[in-house]
Amino acid sequence: MISVTDLRSGVVFQEQGQLFQVLSYEHIKMGRGSANIKVKVKNLRSGTTVEKSFINGAKVDNVSVSKRDLQYLYRDLNSAYFMNPTTFEQIGIPLKILGSDTYYLKEGETFNVSFLGDEALSINLPPKMEFKVEDTAVGVRGNSATNVFKDAILENGLKAKVPLFINVGDIVRVDTRTGEYSERA
Repeated sequence: MISVTDLRSGVVFQEQGQLFQVLSYEHIKMGRGSANIKVKVKNLRSGTTVEKSFINGAKVDNVSVSKRDLQYLYRDLNSAYFMNPTTFEQIGIPLKILGSDTYYLKEGETFNVSFLGDEALSINLPPKMEFKVEDTAVGVRGNSATNVFKDAILENGLKAKVPLFINVGDIVRVDTRTGEYSERA
């Protein structure tokens, strides 16, 4: 058992037979009453995100999760397939579990995958990744008194707001947590 005050971003726990991964944690103390713990969690089997509230002192079941580095190969309509580089074993992870993280998968890249036994639960993306700009409008000079952004479509199909000086073919770094432009590579 683990106390809810020990829940932090990335921690996996079990409650009522469901596996949850903590996305955000907030400790709220109001007046004379006891403290409340609010966590935003992702159900690792269904992929849904919900908010849960606990009273201070509550406990949840701790889950031992192992992590392995796997190489991304390809995806079909239902699953994304990864390969263990040492055993060459292929593992399929359902797309509903990965959710929007599938946009950041690049063939041949290595990703850290969380497992419970032999069941793949989630992938852990690096904080920033590089993508090529496939399409964007031409930047107009003279509008640089403030930060001005334009829409761009990246090689992974995502839309991002980029500065005016970014052109088609440029490589940009994108924050995988928010999907926003970070810097030019």
